[in-house]
Amino acid sequence: METILFYVLAVVTLISAACVVFLRRPLHNVLFMILTMIGLATLFILLHAEFLAMVQIIVYAGAVMVLFLFVIMLLNLEEISLPKEPRPLRWGFGVILALALVVVLFPIFSHFTPSVMGKAAPATGNVSNIELIGTELFTTYLLPFEIASILLLAAIIGTVVIGRKLKN
Repeated sequence: METILFYVLAVVTLISAACVVFLRRPLHNVLFMILTMIGLATLFILLHAEFLAMVQIIVYAGAVMVLFLFVIMLLNLEEISLPKEPRPLRWGFGVILALALVVVLFPIFSHFTPSVMGKAAPATGNVSNIELIGTELFTTYLLPFEIASILLLAAIIGTVVIGRKLKN
């Protein structure tokens, strides 16, 4: 039963992600993006990663996507005229490029699939999901975590510098 639910949710998530890419109205794109985020959160719940599911819903679907929705509504992007012609040459080029990328990357990613055979699962005992994530984040992945924080700090400083008003 869990396998069937996983595949149904995966198909719904993939279809809503495709709608994000291929629909032409920005409001519809954001609404389908919210559906995609909720689908990803349910997949995280099926994988017993409840903390990631809640972060997915609270941060991405709850905050970021609602912010995008408000920006689209405030900017009134629905009045912008989009080209009527779908430009089949671009579509064909995009499909060929995507297929070539899949053909090139498939052998590379097939070597990096995790192998569970012969490996012991980490002993979790009574350790919570959050404690496992915190332990891995601050031991194994400390350097990427710190690099990401420095990049975010640089982005914040850059935003403040660009957005400040110059005194005359």
